[in-house]
Amino acid sequence: MSLLPKQGTLLRIFIPETEQYKGKNLYEAIVYKAQELGLAGATVFKGIMGYQAGHQIQTSKILRLSENMPIVIEIIDTENNINKILPFLDEAVTDGLITTEKATIYKAVNSKN
Repeated sequence: MSLLPKQGTLLRIFIPETEQYKGKNLYEAIVYKAQELGLAGATVFKGIMGYQAGHQIQTSKILRLSENMPIVIEIIDTENNINKILPFLDEAVTDGLITTEKATIYKAVNSKN
């Protein structure tokens, strides 16, 4: 096996946990859309503390504030593939932050094939 580097793009979407899109959790809608578009993969992380533009701290330490924790969705693929989901995100994400950055993708390749 060898690791062959490839240029890609890392997409990060920061949203509140309770954000909805067409009756379902927004983070779920994003992951299903990424899968539908054939993107390489998506992972959802739930934060234990954070704040957004409103500057109100959300933390799992205070029960009444722990209902709307920060969520981060990461998707990595080629720039062309990442661009496929951006129109959907423009429509669906009304409260959040979307970032991209260049990434080097290392994929394990079986040299016997």
